[in-house]
Amino acid sequence: MKDKNHRRATGRITIRAAATSTAAALAVLTLLAGCKPAAETPQALAPLQAASASPTVSATLRQQSDEVLARYRQMIVLMDGEAALKPAERDAVHAVGLMLFHDMQESINALGGTASGIARSTDPAGIAAISELLDRIEGEPSWFDADRLAFKEFLSQLSQQFSTSQSLAGLKLAKRAGEDLTVLADIEQTYEQELRDTFGRFAQRGIVPKREKWSDYVAKLKALYGRDRILKDYATILPDLQARPTVTEITVPAEAAASGATRGPSKEEREFFGRQLPPKTVLLTFDDGPHPRYTDEILEILKRYQAPAVFFELGRNLGTVDAKGNIKPGPGTQVAQRVLAAGHPIANHSFSHGVMSKFELDRVKQEASSTEALLDAAGRSGQALFRFPYGARNDAALSTIEALKLRSMMWNVDSLDWSDPIPKSIAARVLGELGKQQRGIVLFHDIHARTVEALPLVLDQLKAEGYKFAAWKDGKIVPVEPPAADAAAPDLAGANLYRESYALVIGIDQYKSWPRLQHAVRDARAIQDTLQTQFGFKPENVTALTDGEATRANILRALNAMTRKGTDGKLKRDDRVFVFFAGHGSTRKLPSGRDVGYIIPVDAGTDDLQTDAIAMPQLQELGEALPAKHAFFVIDACYSGLGLTRGGAPGGNNFVRDNARRLGRQMMTAGGADQQVADDGPGGHSVFTWTLLQALSGKADLNGDGLITATELAAYVAPAVSAIAHQTPAFGSLPGSEGGEFIFELASAQEQALSGDSNQLDAKASALAKQADAARDAQLQPVASASAPAGAAPASATAVQVTLKNLDGTDTAIATSAAPAAVPARVAAQRANDRGLQLYKERRYDEAEAAFTEALKLQPKFALAANNLGFIYYKRDKPVEAARWYRKAIEMDGSRALAHLNLGDALLRAGEDAQAQAAYRTFIELSPKHPRAPELKAWVEHPDTAKKPEPAR
Repeated sequence: MKDKNHRRATGRITIRAAATSTAAALAVLTLLAGCKPAAETPQALAPLQAASASPTVSATLRQQSDEVLARYRQMIVLMDGEAALKPAERDAVHAVGLMLFHDMQESINALGGTASGIARSTDPAGIAAISELLDRIEGEPSWFDADRLAFKEFLSQLSQQFSTSQSLAGLKLAKRAGEDLTVLADIEQTYEQELRDTFGRFAQRGIVPKREKWSDYVAKLKALYGRDRILKDYATILPDLQARPTVTEITVPAEAAASGATRGPSKEEREFFGRQLPPKTVLLTFDDGPHPRYTDEILEILKRYQAPAVFFELGRNLGTVDAKGNIKPGPGTQVAQRVLAAGHPIANHSFSHGVMSKFELDRVKQEASSTEALLDAAGRSGQALFRFPYGARNDAALSTIEALKLRSMMWNVDSLDWSDPIPKSIAARVLGELGKQQRGIVLFHDIHARTVEALPLVLDQLKAEGYKFAAWKDGKIVPVEPPAADAAAPDLAGANLYRESYALVIGIDQYKSWPRLQHAVRDARAIQDTLQTQFGFKPENVTALTDGEATRANILRALNAMTRKGTDGKLKRDDRVFVFFAGHGSTRKLPSGRDVGYIIPVDAGTDDLQTDAIAMPQLQELGEALPAKHAFFVIDACYSGLGLTRGGAPGGNNFVRDNARRLGRQMMTAGGADQQVADDGPGGHSVFTWTLLQALSGKADLNGDGLITATELAAYVAPAVSAIAHQTPAFGSLPGSEGGEFIFELASAQEQALSGDSNQLDAKASALAKQADAARDAQLQPVASASAPAGAAPASATAVQVTLKNLDGTDTAIATSAAPAAVPARVAAQRANDRGLQLYKERRYDEAEAAFTEALKLQPKFALAANNLGFIYYKRDKPVEAARWYRKAIEMDGSRALAHLNLGDALLRAGEDAQAQAAYRTFIELSPKHPRAPELKAWVEHPDTAKKPEPAR
């Protein structure tokens, strides 16, 4: 925290770190409250100059903002110290807090509605009144910093309303609101630690041991043995708690919030609670929608995770019902229809979100019936569900909705996303409660931005821990089996970053007039295969020209076909184009002294490059003519003379979003002018292409964000190639580029389990790979920034830079983008496992072991990483220790056939024939068509007569 008297001006809002308590820290409890749909952006606004604020409008805005702040502060006082209350008291506080929250939401909606009306009217006096309100939000001396957070949602709405205004006045308001939001983010960060203390508390238990002479003895033993090594030898790794969501304690208000309920033993039969679900099963539910923005974002997340849900919707958000029962659907009905189209049921959450236990029964019936009519109009079908607002119901109210053939669904896990502004804390609360109950109906709200952020954190961990999702079908809660691995198309990399991906891949060995090459065609085919299998390029979108096909006319024809726009051209603005050329290159010096580089087609002669070859300036012009967003030319040939611009990447946590708006035209070459590019490298490839393939396998992901940019690719390839061959790759951006970066999104190798069939590089290639990595690490330097810790390693989440050759022969420093500060534990674990697989392939067992260990710390129930760690032990001739890890993997997921095969091999080498036979028997049942199955089956069935199998080596 800042010093109490410290003040600093940032943007327009003056940040003041005042004396705070836990209550002040809780001032952000409702900073992301939901709001009504933003009004349409006005087409034109009167100039702000010379306009005086309307006294009436100013008074209205002041009164409404006072109501927002008053209820906001009341929420703080109500929730302060609630953790120390007795359970019944805490339940009551939660129930009242929900009601106060909805009242505050109404106040925010009213304030936003007034601003929307001004926006539609284009009244200069009204706009001036909004400006006065911003003056107050930014600088009211009687307000604390945390008070201003009450208006975060309002400022966001204001910025959105005026962001596309065609008037100077409107644009100025949008810019000002955006600046204020930036400063509010700084304020929010200032209070984050106190919020974590409030929402992320742990129960502190246990005895603190005294440090006496025993500690000296333990210190000596630690010099001989390491705890981590002992645990690991016995198949145990302590989870990395810092990398996993913090578990907090919550109390579920569902039952205690019931007002005046004298409920009999049949309540479990009359209502659905999460306790009826099978173990490790979760039903997701969302209340209070539909929301014009957040509901759709939640639908996209659910689709990505293939998770079903139930949406309990308010009638007033769907439309209106008059006194005669005539319904008029509103904009919310269209959102509800999108929910249905996505395969999720919509259900009844009353019309007004009132406390129905206090309503007359006629009003209870009216609230439920009106909403039912609106749900039917949206297209809802099937047995209907009802959820009482706040969980407040009594026996009479329950009987009333049952008479309408509605079934009440409650919850047993409350996310408290209505009160907790920290997405990580929300996720931790849900995961912690599910960890205790092992099942549940989870209550979320699809009217908060923070819920959108928290939901992926929850779903990541639930999937990692083997939970199943449930769905509401045919009047029942039905657990849904996860789809088979091959039931749907793989989530190919790049699918979310580009609309389509196109490539032209050229490889020439059999030249007519130039010396023949050995590996160019193989290089081109390897690149083609990598693009299609790892990065989602559709085969029909990849054009391959090899040897006799790669004439000058065919190459130019293929490139020109991509530049065509209109109905006959397939390429669109959100596409990407990758061009790879492996063959001869040459350089011609012009009379002016400038060098011009050429790529050499198969039919080119040696005397007239200008006529027979393709000049780099020509490639540059074709690149600029491409309608695609990003294009990347990779030339495995020597040339020079383009004079490209610096190839830096846009930085910041919003790299992908920012990059999507920028055109990118980039090029990387294997060598400089007159350099001989090595054709004979490892694995039957040129040195450059072999290193490029290594980089695309994941090594070029320098900041660990799962993306490889063209800049990262060059930052890995250039120093690596220079270290193992006498050539200097060059990299740059073509003139006309706007700083955009071509991106490869890494696909996970998640189903690759190590076994005796796993391929490895030969000793020479392994040594070269290690040498290349060392050269990369020696060249990379962290980029100093406010967010990057001093001395951060090159492979950290900070940006790094490296000095490379530009294509004009000069040196240039290029920088990678910085990765987001944190990723979900499941994703980080998968990346660590993928890194371990690559290191195993290169026979770097110590580093591979460390990577698999890291994966298991991040995700303790990661069966694949457990198997892979066991195989590292096996390769080190430690079959007993390996068997422990194989058994651990089988405990986590008994369907992994290779784990049973590996266990059998380890037990066989350890002399445990009977146990090995049992493991082999299970393996044969799971994978009867495996090449080793016949031999193993013969020995398992006839151990006395059949030949004993040889375990894998």
